[in-house]
Amino acid sequence: MKSLLKNLGVILVVIGAVILIACFANGNVNNNAILGLSLVVVVVGLLVHIIVNKRITD
Repeated sequence: MKSLLKNLGVILVVIGAVILIACFANGNVNNNAILGLSLVVVVVGLLVHIIVNKRITD
């Protein structure tokens, strides 16, 4: 469980990147809702990664 929690931030960043890649592949780059959602997921992932790795030490 601790391993999953440590990797949660990275997982969120990857999910955000996959959303961006899927939008580009579909040609749906003008939809601001999807692009904004992926931006929020990436930023939250970065923040979670920083905060969680400061708190959890092995």
